[in-house]
Amino acid sequence: MSYLSIEFGLLFIVFFALYWGCYRSPKIQNSLLLVASYLVVGSYSWQFSLILFIYTCVIYLFSVMIAASEHHAKRWLVLGLCVSIINLALFKYFDFFRYELQEFFNLLNLSVLLPAITVLIPIGISFYTFHSVSYLVSIKKKELAVAKFWDFALFLSFFPSIIAGPINRAKDFLPQINVAQPREILEPFRAFTLLILAVIKVYCLGGLISDHWVKPIFANPLEFSVIDLLVGLYAYAIQIYLNFSGYTDLVTGMALLLGFRLPINFNLPYLALNLREFWSRWHISLSSWIRDYIYIPLGGNRRGFIRTQINVILAMLLSGLWHGAGLNFIIWGACHGIGSIALNIGDRYLGKNWVTLRSPMVARLLTWHYVCFTWLFFYCENVSDALDYLVALVHNFLIEPQYAEAFGVISFIYFIYPMCKNFTEWFIMQLTKISLVFLPLVFIFILWLVIYIAPSGMPNFIYANF
Repeated sequence: MSYLSIEFGLLFIVFFALYWGCYRSPKIQNSLLLVASYLVVGSYSWQFSLILFIYTCVIYLFSVMIAASEHHAKRWLVLGLCVSIINLALFKYFDFFRYELQEFFNLLNLSVLLPAITVLIPIGISFYTFHSVSYLVSIKKKELAVAKFWDFALFLSFFPSIIAGPINRAKDFLPQINVAQPREILEPFRAFTLLILAVIKVYCLGGLISDHWVKPIFANPLEFSVIDLLVGLYAYAIQIYLNFSGYTDLVTGMALLLGFRLPINFNLPYLALNLREFWSRWHISLSSWIRDYIYIPLGGNRRGFIRTQINVILAMLLSGLWHGAGLNFIIWGACHGIGSIALNIGDRYLGKNWVTLRSPMVARLLTWHYVCFTWLFFYCENVSDALDYLVALVHNFLIEPQYAEAFGVISFIYFIYPMCKNFTEWFIMQLTKISLVFLPLVFIFILWLVIYIAPSGMPNFIYANF
């Protein structure tokens, strides 16, 4: 069930009323949240709920052993992390690696036939795996005491963020679950603003961009001009930003209405002046997680320049693989790794931020186009489709472009987008000036207008696939 569907909206209103009807007892609220979260996961498949519960029990057991062991805590931590990784690899990557390994055996003329097993990927497995890793590490570092089992179960399954993030840290989120004082709705005007922005971004703007530019151009790239193909890349970059940031706005607003705060996940990433800054603005909860739990444990930048670059490429390759079990995602991660290494080399031999200091506009243009180029591998399901698109970009100069559409997309990126920096705060301020009597009418009118303009069909959350 989509979080943007009318059915989910009505169910959330009923749940919201029941939830705050028990505001005097956070424990009852937690129980309601836990049941609702497992029902959401179970709405995709009851097996997914069962897998999540078994995984929760196993990881919780490891956390108890880590806390109880003075001399063997590190061993229990490593074992727990291995179980988490194996669980993720089994469900998400088994088929991919089976296929690649079988091809390797065939290349060597080895008569080895690996079993073909259809494995369903449990919804949200990437996110609750990362949540559990942060929990185990926090227990080992003594940043947290072992949580109550049902609090931990809610931490892994919290329905606003289990489908497509953001990634919660145990030390930040578990204290919000284990509270003694009654909760309260947090920043209601901000919450409703985020809900409205989510509907506009995902349901309206993202859907229109996808239908008018992304799908037609990517479906037949050889039939479009170079300018149109650039517009297709630009449009997809805008669509995935609107889709994912819109989803983040939606669940952040829902969490605020339930008395919880989720981490900030986006900060105008397409205004970044280099790839390093881009990753400090895009999917912040993931990039910071990779930094803290992969890049730094590998050695970070503490073991010399060459080792630093190796750590960078490994971290970005794992980031690509996390997004999906496919060669295209590995290439996408490799492109960002190579770009980051090139940036580090430039900083070392030309001076830090050499381009940015001389021309911020050129730095932004270079970063924007490089990110758009990498999105090509993110969108295309296989490498051959991406190569077809690149071939068309090199050869289709004689095809007449659609200048009006190109102007519209380019204007959004270079003129409209930078003006949105303070839009959320401005919109919240306008809402506070409206009488509470008329405020529901304003929300209803905006939602009606969005639904009227938006294309038919229910939009999919792109990151729910990862």
